[in-house]
Amino acid sequence: MDSGSTPSKVPAVTLGFWIIKIAATTLGETGGDTVTMTMNLGYLTGTVIFLSVLVLLVALQIAAKKFHPSLYWATIVASTTAGTTAADFADRSLGIGYTGGSSVLFLCVVAVLGLWYWSEGTVSVATVSTPKVEAFYWATITFSQTLGTALGDWMADTSGLGYAGGALVFAAALAVVTAAYFWTDVSRVLLFWAAFILTRPLGATVGDFLDKPVSNGGLALSRPMASTVIAVLMIVCILLIPQRAGTHPGATSVPTR
Repeated sequence: MDSGSTPSKVPAVTLGFWIIKIAATTLGETGGDTVTMTMNLGYLTGTVIFLSVLVLLVALQIAAKKFHPSLYWATIVASTTAGTTAADFADRSLGIGYTGGSSVLFLCVVAVLGLWYWSEGTVSVATVSTPKVEAFYWATITFSQTLGTALGDWMADTSGLGYAGGALVFAAALAVVTAAYFWTDVSRVLLFWAAFILTRPLGATVGDFLDKPVSNGGLALSRPMASTVIAVLMIVCILLIPQRAGTHPGATSVPTR
């Protein structure tokens, strides 16, 4: 590690990071649906449960002195399950609809990123090493996870592509972002957040494809079973894929690209 760098509280962005992130977003969809639909607790109750867990885990994450893989990924899963239930509550129970919900949540993501940039001069995850920046980071993640659920449902239902078709669209969009990373000079920070947001609707559509009824274009797999299998796979990935903290380059050379 460079002597002018300090550890970040979030993992370095590697291929392993994206593999685990996609698994987490898929688990968030099947896990959220397990509580709200299979257990029949409803969207509001599910949202209260997962938001409570999320608040607790974010507090623990901010209080931690260094990066802890298990705590970080548990917080990510909590954010994605909370995003699933919150988006479903807004879209279905409140009647906002997928298009309206996606639009509102997109504006929320842009607003938080704008406030973060205005406050810190960058929205790079490499700078997540203070409580203030962590608060911006987790707020952005929570809104982006919720946006991803609404966007995934919009693509699968409103557009008529179905769950498999929606998953292919988001996978193709991620491929475009990946190509831009390797072969263009587009801002790396912008590409990170684009990829981060896109992995959520990809996971949402894959999760729905696994557990929705066959008549709706799904495979009708058991939600609890699917959630358990995905959780086990995710834990194995966390244990086997090297996890290390990102680095903060210091106030004199904060990256904006």
